[in-house]
Amino acid sequence: MDKTNSVDINKLRLPADLRKLSIAQCDELCSQIREILISTISKNGGHLASNLGTVELTMALHRVFHSPKDKLVWDVSHQSYTHKILTGRLSRFDSIRLKGGISGFTRPSESKHDAFVGGHSSTAVSAALGMATAMKLAGDNKHSAVAIVGDGATSGGLFFEGINNAGKSKTNTIVVINNNEMSISKSVGGFAKYLSIMRTSDSYIKTKGVVQSVLSKTPILGKPITNTIRYSKNVFKEALIHSNFFEEMGFEFVGPVDGHNLSELEYALRQAKSMHKPVIVYVNTIKGKGYAPAEANPGEFHGIGSFEISTGNPDVVSADSFSAEFGNAVCQLAQNDKRICAVTAAMKYGTGLQHFARRFPERFFDVGIAEEHAVTFCGGLATMGMIPVFAVYSTFLQRTVDQIIHDLAIEKTHVVLGVDRAGVVGGDGETHQGVFDVPILTSIPNTTVYSPSCYEELSLCVNEAISAKEGVIAVRYPRGEDKSSFSKDKLSSDYSLENNGSKILLVTYGRLYNNVLKAKTILEGQGINADVLKLVKIHPVSADIKNILSQYDKVFFFEEGYVNGSVSQKLALCAKKSYINCIEKFLSHSDVDSLLDECGLSPEKMAGKVKESIHE
Repeated sequence: MDKTNSVDINKLRLPADLRKLSIAQCDELCSQIREILISTISKNGGHLASNLGTVELTMALHRVFHSPKDKLVWDVSHQSYTHKILTGRLSRFDSIRLKGGISGFTRPSESKHDAFVGGHSSTAVSAALGMATAMKLAGDNKHSAVAIVGDGATSGGLFFEGINNAGKSKTNTIVVINNNEMSISKSVGGFAKYLSIMRTSDSYIKTKGVVQSVLSKTPILGKPITNTIRYSKNVFKEALIHSNFFEEMGFEFVGPVDGHNLSELEYALRQAKSMHKPVIVYVNTIKGKGYAPAEANPGEFHGIGSFEISTGNPDVVSADSFSAEFGNAVCQLAQNDKRICAVTAAMKYGTGLQHFARRFPERFFDVGIAEEHAVTFCGGLATMGMIPVFAVYSTFLQRTVDQIIHDLAIEKTHVVLGVDRAGVVGGDGETHQGVFDVPILTSIPNTTVYSPSCYEELSLCVNEAISAKEGVIAVRYPRGEDKSSFSKDKLSSDYSLENNGSKILLVTYGRLYNNVLKAKTILEGQGINADVLKLVKIHPVSADIKNILSQYDKVFFFEEGYVNGSVSQKLALCAKKSYINCIEKFLSHSDVDSLLDECGLSPEKMAGKVKESIHE
């Protein structure tokens, strides 16, 4: 291949051909990749800013390491789009996050180059250490396991557990820390401040390298002086950058490195690879690099729906959402009650708490990507008379089970959980569907769960949750806007029954209520009449719910959650004859309506189930 010529990404055999290119050709390739990212994500939605910031880093990784023999483990993996493009998925990249297309996260089932399943934060170091340990046990000292971790993920406890074990492991574990000073919201906490210092403290690294290089070439005196400096290096580091946490943990340290300079990146990665021991490679990048709107607002372009490329304006106004309504409801109550605090785990904007943060900064706490800490922190606040509200995505709530049980529920500690993205979420796929929070929460004593179906009902439930005297109170709500079309005259935070004198009952809760009403209309057109029971407080249910269920000949449950441990499963025992429609598998990426239809939860599938069953 003529390395002086321009290069066309569509004509390359990837990733093998990358190592045949010049740096100039690779820079040109990076520009092409950024164009592909912006064009595709503007249509499909997805994670833009993080991927734009890691184009050169991904290119360098694939030029220095040989995937899949070397293992590249992407933390969270929402920043792995360039990795997918460079590992044989360019022709399918326009299908990313769409039904039947490639995932927006790493999936070993999708490609041999995806070393580990991705979706949640702070897992990569532990996984990479496991892989590197397996290589060592197999006698393979040639290849490495590389964890690529954003600075936001370093606030998670699992990251520190991995680092603590990896540093002393004597394995080929390389941890690339990509510091862009952002997670989803801006990185917070003491360690984030430490990384920020490291970002600008290249004086120590450069000075150390120059001194060692010169002395190693100096005859007679060079080696003794080098040994003397080695013993006194802690004093030297203290003067320049105070200390290096990672070296104290047992790692060699390389960096800081300009994350948009391919030559520097490749030199640093080759240096790390040659050491054959645990190494930290510290890289500075700009989130949103190459696209002005994303560089200016990296938080807004972290995970975004479709948008207009020329302006960066989103097609959908996020202010009209259950998340925004939840945040507004908490703000209104906090205005008159100084005990109310709001807590987020690096999701200020995603959970609608940005307005609370602006209005009540002294009562707002962003703990970083540390959901377990957030729950126990809320427990501490509550024991001192405060009313903490922790807003968290359903999928990330899964991390906090022990803390909810041990630190809150046992003592009936009053903490409010705003469970965002509850139910099917769509394009983010298996790791992000919010279908497990109901089985988890309804299995914990001293816990109450509300699942409103519209904005007005959400406000009622938030009031109930905050005014409660004790216990864990969860209010769960879906992603996106309220599309309900039913009458809001008689809303309740408990339940409502539409009684038409039928012996068939349809039972549901949350946003599925709208689909059930449409199914009821379809059935009426086919001469089938049905009553509808909408639960709002789904756990514990009101005492008369069991009595209502026992009065019907057939009861159909429709639930946007996992079947085992579901509300439907718990209540079905109270009905004479029951039919349960819940989710029974991990759901891949697609749009929400398609996924609901796949699970039998579209109006048409609901009506078909009822019609089929009554003619048995």
